[in-house]
Amino acid sequence: MQHQVITEIVKRFISPNREARPLIVAIDGLGGAGKTTFVHDLTNTLKKVCMINVLHMDDYIVESEKRYNTGYEEWYEYYYLQWDIACIKNFLEKVHGNAQELTLPFYNRATNSVVNINKVFATNSILLIEGVFLQRKDWRTFYDYTIFLECPLEIRKERVLKRDTYIGDISAILKKYEKRYWIAEDYYLTKEQPIQQADCICIAQ
Repeated sequence: MQHQVITEIVKRFISPNREARPLIVAIDGLGGAGKTTFVHDLTNTLKKVCMINVLHMDDYIVESEKRYNTGYEEWYEYYYLQWDIACIKNFLEKVHGNAQELTLPFYNRATNSVVNINKVFATNSILLIEGVFLQRKDWRTFYDYTIFLECPLEIRKERVLKRDTYIGDISAILKKYEKRYWIAEDYYLTKEQPIQQADCICIAQ
């Protein structure tokens, strides 16, 4: 399946009808679906074709005080407050319009602060964007190709229990996912129907 994805991306990239701007590819999927690994593999192949920029959406979240203990339910905080939705929309609009030098608000986890970083997005390049909730209506019209990684909950659950030990023990991880992440993901699946909207569905390994 990944071979087919790469073939399609390259086809769109080299198309004579492609607009003079970076080709924007979204890799969507729920927590633990394997998005980061998938993007790493894509990058290793596509960088032989052209310049690749990768944005991991978890690097562009807001400070913790803006997304925790806000008075809203935890799932709402995660879905609506984790990212500055309008700021990211503005960034996507600019890339879509071939603005090549942009400033992005990078989240520094060590200091719980946001610092501005400058990035260059060459016209003849591919931008891979990886993260959850990428197909929310505010963002999805800017993508040229959208991939959704589908992965059963039980597999994703096993992965996050091993991965997210920073939260605490297994009980603490489960509690956080049940109250915050999984409810938001179910909401996303119902509200935005990302599986139906995506250009390609890949079954994650």
